[in-house]
Amino acid sequence: MKRSITIILLLLLVSAANAQIKGKVTDENGLPLSSVSVYFENSFTGTTTNDNGAYSLALKKTGRYVVFFQILGFTTLKKEVNITSFPFELDAVLREENVQLKEIVISTKDNPANRIIRNVIANKEKNTDKYAKYTAKFYSRGLYKIKDAPKSFLGQNLGDFGGSLDSTRSGIVYLSETISEINFQKNPKKFKEKIIASKVSGRDNGISFNRAEDASIDFYENEVMLGNDLISPIATSAFSYYKFKLEGSFYDTNGRLINKIKLIPKRANDRVFSGAIYIVEDDWALYGTDVSVTGAQISTPVVDVLHLKQNYNYSSENDAWVLISQSIDFKLDAFGFKLDGRFSAAYSAYNFSSKFSENTFSNEVLSFEKNATKKDTVFWNKLRPVPLTKEEVKDYVVKDSINIVRKSKNYLDSINKNQNKLKLLSPITGYTYRNSFEKWSLSFYGLLGNTGFNTVQGLNTSLGFNYSKRLNDLGKRWNVGVKSNYSFSEKVLRPTFFFTKKWNNMSRPQIGVSGGVTTAQFNGREPISALENTIRSLYLRNNYFKIYEKGFVKITYSEEIKNGIFFSTSLEYANRNPLFNTSNYSFAKQSKNAPYASNNPVDQTDFENAPFTAHKIATLNIGTTFIFNQKYLSYPDRKFNMGNEKAPSLAVNYRKNFGASNAALNSDLFTANIRQEISAGNYGNFSYNLRGGFFLRKKEIALMDNLQANGNQLTFVLGNQLDSFGLLDYYKFYTNDKYAEAHIEHNFKGAFLSKIPLINKLNLHLVAGAKTLFMADNKPYSEYAIGLDNIGFGKWRFLRVDYVNSNYAGIKNNGFLFRLSLF
Repeated sequence: MKRSITIILLLLLVSAANAQIKGKVTDENGLPLSSVSVYFENSFTGTTTNDNGAYSLALKKTGRYVVFFQILGFTTLKKEVNITSFPFELDAVLREENVQLKEIVISTKDNPANRIIRNVIANKEKNTDKYAKYTAKFYSRGLYKIKDAPKSFLGQNLGDFGGSLDSTRSGIVYLSETISEINFQKNPKKFKEKIIASKVSGRDNGISFNRAEDASIDFYENEVMLGNDLISPIATSAFSYYKFKLEGSFYDTNGRLINKIKLIPKRANDRVFSGAIYIVEDDWALYGTDVSVTGAQISTPVVDVLHLKQNYNYSSENDAWVLISQSIDFKLDAFGFKLDGRFSAAYSAYNFSSKFSENTFSNEVLSFEKNATKKDTVFWNKLRPVPLTKEEVKDYVVKDSINIVRKSKNYLDSINKNQNKLKLLSPITGYTYRNSFEKWSLSFYGLLGNTGFNTVQGLNTSLGFNYSKRLNDLGKRWNVGVKSNYSFSEKVLRPTFFFTKKWNNMSRPQIGVSGGVTTAQFNGREPISALENTIRSLYLRNNYFKIYEKGFVKITYSEEIKNGIFFSTSLEYANRNPLFNTSNYSFAKQSKNAPYASNNPVDQTDFENAPFTAHKIATLNIGTTFIFNQKYLSYPDRKFNMGNEKAPSLAVNYRKNFGASNAALNSDLFTANIRQEISAGNYGNFSYNLRGGFFLRKKEIALMDNLQANGNQLTFVLGNQLDSFGLLDYYKFYTNDKYAEAHIEHNFKGAFLSKIPLINKLNLHLVAGAKTLFMADNKPYSEYAIGLDNIGFGKWRFLRVDYVNSNYAGIKNNGFLFRLSLF
């Protein structure tokens, strides 16, 4: 303990020695002010104060300087100082801003705030064109604090969060910092970031996820990206969502008139902000923002309220107001966890005369400098623009010390000894034996999640083991496992095995070998899950699960061979056999003698004949997926693909069935799938999914090798179902010829319903969609749907209800679908 205290004191002393100008900023009552922008006159050399109001400002030489202290709600303070030696102490006391309402000549009915907002909207392009290209330095700090953390969650002991918690189970659970260089271009919009240094308390890799692009909250855009597409108060459609009130005005230190505009949402449940924005008169540019949104508005229900502050500074170089600091504060309260969070950011060293080459921007939008996660304390204390608080210094020291201890073999063995104890429920919930120091684990599959019911197997359960070995921290690992499924009605044991190996987390090359005896759905797209079928069978005597037996051996390989191009292939040899019902058990009130439907998907009244003849066959699949112009992030240990919302993704696949015991069953099939989700701004999101395929030659092949649509016969479904139909029987349509299907959907968010009195208080989202299916030798099938999304109570809104109307050959049907989305 004494050693930790000594280290903390040394860090504080080193930090002080490197702080050329340092001090503390308080209000008139002596209370510290955080997020105050501190900068030199006519420059973007600056910093912000930490949570304790302390700041440090780097300076290379002595002399006369003018230092500004700026934060919304307080009068900007200008101090002229003559620095003769370092470190130089410079404290500041800020007075609350005296915002006064100007006298208004009542010669118009127009609200003066409306006039100001109209001018801002009219000048958006002009103002943002002034910094259409720039480079800058970016600093970000992320901090999470927890209070009264529960000791367990869902039966699992939560421990001390890596040494974060004190005796009251409170403390810092996450602390990270990032220093990076950013390049920005407005038209066409491009962004690139290179992280120079990254640090996470208590972690070796130090990979912080505080990205500059994620922190780029731009109110000049019509939609502000903050977990959801929020309507900017200066969007072109702002007057449809906000009322504005001029609360008053004041002059900054340079004599510019600043107007404070209060934001009054027309409808509380819209995707809008509350609070105030500050506008520079005549320039009609943002001077600052002080706004908040609820968790429901940003689609993050666990967040109560999120508070955002931004400060802008004037650049004489290009006559523009540019962002210099930003802070996001939020509180989470869910499932017994109470968290306070803050992400603060500071921008400096703007260069507006940057000349970008063709190679400046690429699909790689984030990269790390070599050894960016290995920077030492001296480096951070020299370049960190915002000083750490004593609490943060202590967190780094304590957790880094704990991390060293917790990597040792003795400690890991002691932790594993406790974790590896068998519990009474282990046979049901599963069990894992870990050796963390050697980086391997052996897991036993419990009965929970591996037990189900269907009419072929009756009650069936699977037991098995999985061994996993991690070879390095870059993604190289291998797994091997065995599993056996026993069917109590059939009295049949079906064993399987698998082996997989992955080499890295960059291109993620992975090979797999598997085999054994299993059951498979006739529709390989698996339209119904085993759990859904179990519930429907036992409680409603519905038998939608149609399966056959497959003895097989299979080898697979997949890799991202080039950015945005994913290759996969598999080769399987299988012995396929038909299966028949063996169980008639159900909890349903219907007569126990009433039979289930048969396991024949072609004729569910036929209990004697199989839908196919037993055979052996080999299957080769070769597939490629193209994500056009895919953006990605390059971390030191992995590549993270972001996709590209402006372009669709295309998947093409060739399947060849060959070597069949009956040569007539051999076939060649080509399929393609294209899908995309497009943001429509204030009008929600539009999505589509198109799929089609054709056989080189029409042949009488086995049912499971036909092209099939994903149907649905459930009333309650999970997910968005953009690849299945709502009212189509599971095995009504299949073809050995040509096939195409299309699904389109538009979620209007609050674009329409938010404008209807009373209804807008419910915060519902209107959804409309259409689906169609074309198959050779069949008439088209179509569905149209309209629904309400975001149904629930308070912040928790996971339910969606659709009314669906279908049409096939003049026969119409309709019904309701209830959809539950947990994520």
